[in-house]
Amino acid sequence: MRVHVINTGTELLLGHVLNTHLTFIARELFPLGLRVERQSTVPDGAAIRDAMAAALKEADVVFVTGGLGPTTDDVTREAAAELFSLTLHQDSKVAEAIKLRLRTRGFPMTDRILRQADVPEGAEVLPNANGTAPGLYLKRNTARRTRHLFLLPGPPRELEPMFRRSVLPMLVDINKGAVAPQVRTFRIACVGESVVEEAVGPQLLALPGIELGYCARPGEVDVRVIGSAAVLDEADKIIKEAFAQQLYTTGDEDLEEVVVRLLAQRKHTLAVAESCTGGALASRITDVPGASAVFLAGFVTYANEAKAEMLRVTRTTISTQGAVSEAVARQMAEGAIARAGSDYALATTGIAGPSGGSDEKPVGTVFIAVASASGETQVHRRRFQTDRSSFKQLVTETALELLRERLVAEEGESAAA
Repeated sequence: MRVHVINTGTELLLGHVLNTHLTFIARELFPLGLRVERQSTVPDGAAIRDAMAAALKEADVVFVTGGLGPTTDDVTREAAAELFSLTLHQDSKVAEAIKLRLRTRGFPMTDRILRQADVPEGAEVLPNANGTAPGLYLKRNTARRTRHLFLLPGPPRELEPMFRRSVLPMLVDINKGAVAPQVRTFRIACVGESVVEEAVGPQLLALPGIELGYCARPGEVDVRVIGSAAVLDEADKIIKEAFAQQLYTTGDEDLEEVVVRLLAQRKHTLAVAESCTGGALASRITDVPGASAVFLAGFVTYANEAKAEMLRVTRTTISTQGAVSEAVARQMAEGAIARAGSDYALATTGIAGPSGGSDEKPVGTVFIAVASASGETQVHRRRFQTDRSSFKQLVTETALELLRERLVAEEGESAAA
């Protein structure tokens, strides 16, 4: 079945609001054997009706998000009624639910708010447990096929529960008998997209019935494979053989989640000492639920004095080697272990730019240290010549990957012993 998504709202086109609906809807549809074929974003007003008319000529299922509220720019329900040649009437159950919600919260009732109870004749109401505007479902039967139109509220906190509670069961019935394709995503850290494609692309494309895609982000590449179970197994062998060290998951995990999980499995703890990343490394780790079981402390020592006072980096080392140096990174990581009492520590010190570099240490240079309370400290020099935000992302990604690789290697050594 052909699926189109129409996102409405001038605020989306002005860049004032981030449009997250496509990601959510596409992910929810895939396990049902449905995929979004086309997405469009249109401003408030007459463009909504035109977009719906165009989509319904081509698609079997159309989702429209937004424009169901009480204000004058909310015209989605009116546009749908006009398109289907239906009259609007006030639904008494919806009206009562709106009144109850407002009364419970102490808000005044207005005629404008009750516009949200207007329902096209014959439309099915999709209850909204998190707002006043219900969703709506309309169906049009033609000689060739049936068209399904879903009108959904704009706020994600309203749309997402409604979609899961009301829309998904209807879609299962609409698309009854469909077989969902299988998909596997291979997430590879610290390797460029073109390098990945060159290493595995030709072999993967030779597999029968495969659909292949790449998605690059700072510091990592996703290889997405869609196909039969046999094809996915063959792809798994090809990619693991080429990137056994850098492949950190084939599941829906971020790198920091994998690192926290590995530490938790071993009952090990971690501290971080940051200069150039300014707390970004600690932030990524503590974004993971359950990080408190492994993460003990983070030290943001941006100034040289802070490095000396908090992490016991010697002033002599700073003056002779420079704050951005292998020796300082080493002492930062070891100082973090000493202060926090952790099993492992990561340290970052570098030159984010755009100024501050030299011939010996150009802008983008960074030293990343991985220290262990029971082993040696490893220091890695890298250079990421980019903007400050991307620099931080690349440095934290590399630091996490270096720790993950060390944990995996030590586990292998322990098993061999």
